[in-house]
Amino acid sequence: SKKQAEKAVHQKKEQSKTKCRKARRRHINLVAEFNHRQRKNIWLETHIWHAKRFHMVKKWGYCLGNSPTEKSYRACYRAMTKHCLLQDLSYYCCLELKGKENELLKQLARICSTDTGLTFQESCYLSGRFEGSLNLYRADRYPEDMLGPVTFIWKPRNGSENRQLWIWVHPALKQDILRELKAIFQCSEPEDICITEPVTTSIQEEKQVEVVMSLGNKRKKEDKEGEKAVPVKKIIGDGTRDPFQPYSWIARTTGIAISDRSMEILRYRLIGPLSHSVLTGTLKAASVQTV
Repeated sequence: SKKQAEKAVHQKKEQSKTKCRKARRRHINLVAEFNHRQRKNIWLETHIWHAKRFHMVKKWGYCLGNSPTEKSYRACYRAMTKHCLLQDLSYYCCLELKGKENELLKQLARICSTDTGLTFQESCYLSGRFEGSLNLYRADRYPEDMLGPVTFIWKPRNGSENRQLWIWVHPALKQDILRELKAIFQCSEPEDICITEPVTTSIQEEKQVEVVMSLGNKRKKEDKEGEKAVPVKKIIGDGTRDPFQPYSWIARTTGIAISDRSMEILRYRLIGPLSHSVLTGTLKAASVQTV
């Protein structure tokens, strides 16, 4: 049995050496491998940068950088106090509400309280100029049954009574808060246009990898059509929801719609005195076009 085990290890080593590094690092092979590796824990868009520099942990359905591999605490502190430090908060979940402003405010008032501070209906938040934060509770249960803290921002008014609100929640709280929002707005029916496409099954994935492997053996430099012909699996959904389930619901009586926009909107936090100058140097304002 010992000889058989050694033989199996030797065969695995031989198989791993069948491809040169250039072939293993070919884009189409990397995409298939990366998709395979994040079937259980979704990667953020900055994952590879963090994976090279941080100890990674698997939490809340994501793969996140936990602590740096080098002693960079002083550098981070220096960046926060004198320069700019960026954090990737894209693992926070975004819940989008659409509908008439008075209908939204009427039901949202049931899950928060003015006793705790400013709420969704404050004019400075309704204008869309500022982001707000508050604690949510189960409907009509304040001060008991707290769901957890959230941040929110309204899309600026465009003259219509229909508004759009984004609520950002921690992935550990997402399911409870989403369930409560669906209950108070009576959004039980999935929107037909927003039902997600199911992720390819493991059998289909194996077939795809086989196609990739066969194409990866030998390919002429001028053959660019091969890469385009191979279907690349797209990970749909995030670590907090089943990709086979719908991600948008509507209330037929009021027209209020709730959508789960997790991993569709990236979120970064900039800390430090130079944060504003970094943003102004990076972003360019779009020209406003009126039709």
